Amino acid sequence: MLTTEFLKRRIQSAQDLLGVVKTMKALAAVSIRQYQRAVESLGEYNRTVEMGLQIVLRQSAETMAQTRSKTTRLGAIVFGTDQGLCGQMNNIIVSHAMEEMNKTGIRKENRIIIAVGIRTADLLEDSGQPVFEILTTPGSTAGITPMVQDITMLLEDWRFKRQVEHMHLFYNEYISGATYRPKTLRILPVEEAWLKDLKQRKWESRTLPLFTMDWENLFRAMIREYLFVSIYRAFANSLASENASRLAAMQSAEKNIEERLEELFMQFHRQRQMVITEEILDIVSGFEALGGAKEAIQ
Repeated sequence: MLTTEFLKRRIQSAQDLLGVVKTMKALAAVSIRQYQRAVESLGEYNRTVEMGLQIVLRQSAETMAQTRSKTTRLGAIVFGTDQGLCGQMNNIIVSHAMEEMNKTGIRKENRIIIAVGIRTADLLEDSGQPVFEILTTPGSTAGITPMVQDITMLLEDWRFKRQVEHMHLFYNEYISGATYRPKTLRILPVEEAWLKDLKQRKWESRTLPLFTMDWENLFRAMIREYLFVSIYRAFANSLASENASRLAAMQSAEKNIEERLEELFMQFHRQRQMVITEEILDIVSGFEALGGAKEAIQ
């Protein structure tokens, strides 16, 4: 039978754990808002990049025509986590990425994969997909920019040295609250329909900006900015989704701990009542025994 002292220790441990869970829950909620603001701030920057591309494309004789060749090599970045306590987030994005890559018909050995997060890399390798490089997840928005710059340089290296023309991003897109969904974004080759739409889009004012630098160099620079925005958005969304998943896990843990505490308190009060009842019975029995002894003496 459980003693009251043992139950007290169990209750104290559960209360300490509940405090940790509530702290983690609060940190996850704050982090979600931090990365959500980062995504929102990209909106105006992305608009500026699109306007720049629009001007560059208007000065070209025709929209950039891309040669269609059979896809034999694929580059991909799969965004996940280094840390645990985030539910099924890593499993969801890895399953989604493997399904989408298998649809391309490109063999696993011809895919060059960057895994963001050790747990993501482990799941990819467990699925039979070799991982070319593993990156750690940044701890804040300040750490995203240098990682995006490194990845952008790496993608250029893939294109020119490894002849990888098709590059995809696989990440969890944050929706709201504690919800997110897996998403695929093809960043290279750039969608011809998107470029055509930009070129034909109506300019907001009567005056068109001019540029004097080489057209091709400017176009490549604008595409690099487009890649930067796309990868940064994927990072921020993935980190927001990680904290959303952790928030959901902490909410579930908080509920379970509170239910367990309620059970422990009930057991404690029941056990304490039994102890009090036993002590009262012992006192009554002792009193009756003393009364009987006095009568025998008399």
